Amino acid sequence: MAPYDVKRERKEFYAPKNTTWAVVDVPEQQFIAVDGRGNPNTAPAYVHAVEALYAVAYTLKFVGKRTAGGDFVVAPLEGLWWADRPEAFTGGAKDTWQWTMLISMPSWITQEMIEDAKQTALARKKTPTISRIRHLTLHEGPSAQVLHIGSYDDEAPVLHELHHSYLAANGLRPTGLHHEIYLSDPRRTAPEKLRTILRQPVEELDG
Repeated sequence: MAPYDVKRERKEFYAPKNTTWAVVDVPEQQFIAVDGRGNPNTAPAYVHAVEALYAVAYTLKFVGKRTAGGDFVVAPLEGLWWADRPEAFTGGAKDTWQWTMLISMPSWITQEMIEDAKQTALARKKTPTISRIRHLTLHEGPSAQVLHIGSYDDEAPVLHELHHSYLAANGLRPTGLHHEIYLSDPRRTAPEKLRTILRQPVEELDG
């Protein structure tokens, strides 16, 4: 049996093809998560957070092979993003950005397994951020979603369209945090070819 792969099993949410905004209904998922603040391009905290998440994710992958659920493909990195002042986020004041970085976990990975994996990974990697990883359940429900192809810095016009055109035209308002799913490895992919899912939980204006 092939290892569980969230990109294959949940294509609508991890392999969309639409490059214009569309609404999808995102089911409940569980993640390993770590919180932080600062510019993702320059803040050491961001680098440490990503390293810690992958250390625990690959430890869980190894453990998963010995469970009834089985092996799984480590899912793409994801992030929830916000700022105390919304204009700081939309205006690119990255040093004030706050974030929760995520990696999706299969349903059979338990909180106990996550805590054990943290201890195992911490013993190997000596990365203190590993101790801050937490289990997170997220149910976003109705969400506007689009596949963005291009540099992360080129997302601004797409997000402007969402908040100043698409939502109002469709009788919607934002309800949760801005969510990104990184389908490309920026170390190996040209900026203009990066593939990122942009997602915004929404609700109807009269809801």
